[in-house]
Amino acid sequence: MKILIVRVSSLGDVVHNMPMVADILANFPSASIDWVVEEAYAGLVGLNSGVRKVIPLSLRRWRKSLLSPATRAEIGEFRRALQSEAYDYAFDTQGLLKTAVVMRMARLADGGKRVGLGNGTEGSGYEGISRIFHDISVPVGLRTPAVQRARVVAASVLGYAIDSPPDFNLSAPMPGAQKALPTWLPAVPYAVFFHGTARAAKQWSQANWVQLARDLHRRGMPVLLPWGNDSEKKAAEQMLAQMPNGVLLPKLPLMEAVMLAQRAALVVGVDTGLTHIAAAYNRPTIELYGDSPRWKTQGDWSPNIVNLGDLGAPPDVAAVQGAVCGLLD
Repeated sequence: MKILIVRVSSLGDVVHNMPMVADILANFPSASIDWVVEEAYAGLVGLNSGVRKVIPLSLRRWRKSLLSPATRAEIGEFRRALQSEAYDYAFDTQGLLKTAVVMRMARLADGGKRVGLGNGTEGSGYEGISRIFHDISVPVGLRTPAVQRARVVAASVLGYAIDSPPDFNLSAPMPGAQKALPTWLPAVPYAVFFHGTARAAKQWSQANWVQLARDLHRRGMPVLLPWGNDSEKKAAEQMLAQMPNGVLLPKLPLMEAVMLAQRAALVVGVDTGLTHIAAAYNRPTIELYGDSPRWKTQGDWSPNIVNLGDLGAPPDVAAVQGAVCGLLD
């Protein structure tokens, strides 16, 4: 059986889609699974050994130059890659018009089916028009967590029960061509604070981060501060000035950021993709919620993951300090 998954973004959602792969292979060990994903996340999907082939999509970049010959050539190459196999099932687990169109471009085997979400969950960006490209639309509960949605869709269509915790099947990221670990990686156990997020309302108070870092300093643990843009770097620098154990990282490419999460002794982070990656690796992780509903993305599959706060109710520093003690002591 040949299966195509179309889940192109975003970082956290791509991670939460991965248990679908392990579920399928647990029930159909000889299945061959390919995955279409935005080029920025292709390396991450490549860490899942259950995925035979990653097909990168460059839609975000192509939109900037749709009429250029180079872009049109890339689109043609993508289409050829997508149609090089005939799939028994093509799954669009994102539920957008653009992802449904990509699924429609795939070539099906005789009797093959295109499958998608029959509805969105509460507060999702689901686009109902995507259903016009489905042969099968699978309804999901309005409060189905992100990590369960794709699992439910695949199980419904392929006829098996979901009876195990999610298995993300992520291997450890390896050093690049230089064959050496990055110079920023400490030789001692470290904590990482994933403090940055695209939505400012999701952020946690700088004073709280500083106080937490000082607690970890008493444990002899350095705190690494990553950043992804100028505003996040500025915030990290402001906190660093008050953290005796803080370390400002260089701007990391995605796979080094994944390595940062996968090797950490402790991860504390807001509701953002890299925090969810740490949880997928079952690292000791504290997820902080304040401007998004906890039920959507909380990690509830491991005692190594602590979820604090909720929509409109960010956790205080004492709650996080207690969680740190529970994970490290």
